[in-house]
Amino acid sequence: MSLVEVVPGQFEVVVRGSGAQAPSVRLFDWSRADEYEFAFAVEAIDDGVRARLETVTVTVWDAMSEFFDGLARDFHGWEGERIWSNNHLIVTATFGSGGHVYLRWTLRSGFFPGDWNCTVTTVIEAGEGMTAVAADLREFLREE
Repeated sequence: MSLVEVVPGQFEVVVRGSGAQAPSVRLFDWSRADEYEFAFAVEAIDDGVRARLETVTVTVWDAMSEFFDGLARDFHGWEGERIWSNNHLIVTATFGSGGHVYLRWTLRSGFFPGDWNCTVTTVIEAGEGMTAVAADLREFLREE
């Protein structure tokens, strides 16, 4: 996990499990439409597959930061799946053995026949790892 300032004032977040070849998800090109809505691009990479959405629009009511903060708080685990979604991005979290959170990121271009979707799974350590992801996303989304 890393929050990187690519140019002054412009950040990107890369969520990646351990290992050089681990699947990764990159959120970048953040912009604000108004006080309630912002957008960013998402790129998912896994085993030679690369999917990219140029615009994922999120509102303050979508509570994306709150979703990740909740995952970080519950580092002892939970049963079943927790899901955050909007029109083009779905994040499904499950708690697995060894104290790891499995984040399944699904990018989808639309809802009609012929539209594509891509899913990659990043594996994050439940304690400090998930806390770092939540903090980096909160900073990226500018929801301090």
